[in-house]
Amino acid sequence: MNKTFDYKVVDEIIDELGNRQSAVIAILQNIQEHYRYLPKEVFPYLSKKLGISQAKIYSVATFYENFSLRPKGKYVIKVCDGTACHVRKSIPILEKLRKELGLSEMKTTTDDLHFTVETVSCLGACGLAPVLTVNDKVYPAMTPDKATGLLNGLKEDK
Repeated sequence: MNKTFDYKVVDEIIDELGNRQSAVIAILQNIQEHYRYLPKEVFPYLSKKLGISQAKIYSVATFYENFSLRPKGKYVIKVCDGTACHVRKSIPILEKLRKELGLSEMKTTTDDLHFTVETVSCLGACGLAPVLTVNDKVYPAMTPDKATGLLNGLKEDK
């Protein structure tokens, strides 16, 4: 185990939720909420603490799309590419955000960990298409220009 990783936060989460196998999803959710991803150091540690194999914990973390094994930015921008959003031109919005942030399909998070840009299949707001979210706050009827304005506002907040 990594000696420089601070396991105090993980221990507090386990103390709060209990060190039972049935709590593994909630524990992973709380760890990700704190770190904005699941650091690799937590897998062997949780394995010992919960009495579950690392493979089983890893399989839970990779099965659910909401978990991330890579660091995410302070602002997670999800661009919907479901049918309604796609037809109403969500891809130019995505391309504009990626261009402005120097990101791509392969590189989804800025080096300074301020922004992550992802696509999702549906945000459940089809009547407001095209839609994106920033940390789960919905922004309806987006355009590439509106997305730039939103991005500029977020850059000022950081």
